[in-house]
Amino acid sequence: MRRLYPVAGANDSAGLETPLGLADAYAYPERGAGPYLRANMVSSLDGAAWYDGRSAPLSSEADMRVFGVLRALADVVLVGAETVRLEGYRPARAREVFAARRAADGQTPAAAVAVISRGLDLDFTTPLFTAPVTPTLVLTGASPPADRVAAARAAGAHVVVAGDGEGVDPVRAVRELAALGHTRLLHEGGPRVLAQFAAAGTLDELCLTVAPVLGGGDAPRIMHGPDVPGPARLVPRSVLEEDGFLFTRYVRA
Repeated sequence: MRRLYPVAGANDSAGLETPLGLADAYAYPERGAGPYLRANMVSSLDGAAWYDGRSAPLSSEADMRVFGVLRALADVVLVGAETVRLEGYRPARAREVFAARRAADGQTPAAAVAVISRGLDLDFTTPLFTAPVTPTLVLTGASPPADRVAAARAAGAHVVVAGDGEGVDPVRAVRELAALGHTRLLHEGGPRVLAQFAAAGTLDELCLTVAPVLGGGDAPRIMHGPDVPGPARLVPRSVLEEDGFLFTRYVRA
């Protein structure tokens, strides 16, 4: 990263050009504080969460560096089924530069991916299920189709019931993941699912990349669902900049 615009309590820019230095800047709170849910999203200047149906046109090389570091810090990555289908999701990869750090912290070599899906309408032949470093999880409601549960389990996925109704309850999802030892949580959307988690009061931090582009169109915002009570107030933690992209970090007030 080329510049850091400090806010109260922020670190200086030393070391941010290295993966481990960037990881220090984005470190999670100590585990004793309980589960901590961070979201990572990208938006155009006019508020679009994607362009032409995908987030990739809004990204950059620097954005992908931050994306990779946030995954390397997490125990589990939460993502909605629609985003998995649209973005062609793959499993998180193990990175040698973070291997010692993750091992010392008792983490698996790579974060697990937890797909949020009420109907389990997923392609279990994709690498997300057939070739993960850490087995993929599927978070679902109380009554998913039995044949789809069987298909998920046959593919090696761990099916986690995280709701009493058809869908996933965000509060219960966080609790069930914590019970599995996953307390450093990273949410990657999409907009509808992230809005549900924010409205339920489970979101502790938002990392938002603001791309220096205008998209127009009818793309949703990064949260497109129920109102967040309040509205909820977040506190800025840091702002980084590279090539006109802003990498903002806000935490719960």
